[in-house]
Amino acid sequence: MMKSKLLIIALFWALNFSAQRYILDSILPIHGRVIHQEENQLQFALESPYFNSFFKRMDSIFEGKKDKLHIFHIGGSHIQADIYSNKLRTYLQNTNDVSMAQRGFIFPFHLAKTNNPSNYKISGTRDKWKGYRCSVTDSVAWGLSGISAAFREKSDTIYIKANHKNHTKNSYKFDKFRLFYNTWKNDYDIRFLDSTLVISDTVNADVFYKEYQFSSEVDSIAIAIQLKDSTIVNPEFLFMGAELMNSNPGIEYTSIGVNGASFAFYNRSAYFEKQLQLYKPDLFIISIGTNDAYMPKSQFDGEKFKSYYESFIQMIQRVNPNCAILLTVPNDSYYRRKIPNPNTATQQKIIYEIAQKYQMAVWDFYKIMGGFGSSNKWYQRKLMPRDRVHFTYLGYQIKADLLLNAFIDAWSKATNRDKEKLLNHYKNLYE
Repeated sequence: MMKSKLLIIALFWALNFSAQRYILDSILPIHGRVIHQEENQLQFALESPYFNSFFKRMDSIFEGKKDKLHIFHIGGSHIQADIYSNKLRTYLQNTNDVSMAQRGFIFPFHLAKTNNPSNYKISGTRDKWKGYRCSVTDSVAWGLSGISAAFREKSDTIYIKANHKNHTKNSYKFDKFRLFYNTWKNDYDIRFLDSTLVISDTVNADVFYKEYQFSSEVDSIAIAIQLKDSTIVNPEFLFMGAELMNSNPGIEYTSIGVNGASFAFYNRSAYFEKQLQLYKPDLFIISIGTNDAYMPKSQFDGEKFKSYYESFIQMIQRVNPNCAILLTVPNDSYYRRKIPNPNTATQQKIIYEIAQKYQMAVWDFYKIMGGFGSSNKWYQRKLMPRDRVHFTYLGYQIKADLLLNAFIDAWSKATNRDKEKLLNHYKNLYE
């Protein structure tokens, strides 16, 4: 009877969280037994010169200074869904009232025939497009997004909306637009339906984008793609991403996620590092690992995982030697819905070793959940679906608030600022 009551209460909360952004205080009386709050911290952050420098700049923005910070968050399906990463984006975008950073880099997942985040929309004639993920065997040119959408028909119109089912305090607008595509081919004309909008455009053939300057800020655009000549053999327009830009200061949060992606698959994205150099991130959150370990214990190669992880960190440091890097331990999960996955515990040990070697921080969500087998307890409380790999909407909401808390705890200690004052700022953003 008690379990039934808890389930009813949990479902009630889940249906009403769209109106109440910060949920952790309310949910702990219901799910506190499976959330190990004492483990919720950014371990080694205070010993890291990179994080101490980053938190000083966070402090400056919180005080109202017009600085710019860029956070990247990469992972697999957890990040492609952009539920908990978008919640963190919305929190951090509203760190002060004078800085509203640009929405930044997005990808047309809908055109690539996979799930698109709900907070923005890119649409077209879906049947005319084909998607290629770095996590499958199909091979095309991949850049920062790790996924490309290919168009090989005569014409289509793409509609892009910066705000879609996104309950944020301030809506996103942009007066500059980057279209990432295969600039080495010139098979198609690209034309904006609003002919008065574009005042200039330039092509960057080295990093594969065309940048458009607009006459005013907008929150949506429409672009027509037209084959130049019907005699062209094997025409192709390869859509690798878009960037919604403005000159506003603030905290920009770019999430990069591809269903099924692992370090090995992102390693196939030949233009990843080249395009990352455009941004030189200040904080990089690595949430890769679930797919690397999704296999029987006998098949998991810990040394290979460690090698890929270190190579990825070294790549980030080549782009920005002063970047703070947060290594997140994957959540507990089940293999094929039947077997608790023991490989995550091995990953946990490796991630701690790497973090200490490179003086970076760790957010150990595996430990916060309760360690080996804990995903079944989260599933029983409707915080994970039956696969016990992913999370329900409520589960992702909890995950976001836990990371926000750990982030603020480390920030407050690094700058001697009152934690509750910082936390209350974000708790009350939507009242």
